[in-house]
Amino acid sequence: MPQRIQVNVKEIESILNEILNTKSPPVARCRLLSSGFNPGHALNITEDITGHKECIGCGNCIDICPFLFREPYRRDKTEQRTSMALESTVGGDCDQCYACVLVCPQVDTTIKHYVINRRLVEVMSRLDQRIGDDEDLDLDLFLEEAIQMQ
Repeated sequence: MPQRIQVNVKEIESILNEILNTKSPPVARCRLLSSGFNPGHALNITEDITGHKECIGCGNCIDICPFLFREPYRRDKTEQRTSMALESTVGGDCDQCYACVLVCPQVDTTIKHYVINRRLVEVMSRLDQRIGDDEDLDLDLFLEEAIQMQ
């Protein structure tokens, strides 16, 4: 739902890297750096929200978070399905996998491309170091599924 003309990542690269280096879910701050709602959004509301950057509460970030998958009891802290709920339930335990950024419909595609092209290599190397760890069996299953999809 971001606008057609999106944020130029070169103009925000230093602050974006600072956000992505923080040990906390980055989706809300990446959303705030984005361009906001497109005038052609599909939400069923009459108010003009073009350019607004609020979380729509879709819950995509909550659903995709691997940390919440491993520790589902943390979801019991709140019924909210917002980026702020993600930050409060995960906090400093974030895996820094950036999955929340990639699934958020409010984050500009330019920011998502930056994450994919500049950050996922680091994420995959961190995951590779954890493969075979008996405490993180889900990583083995995740990688097996990813390889089968190719």
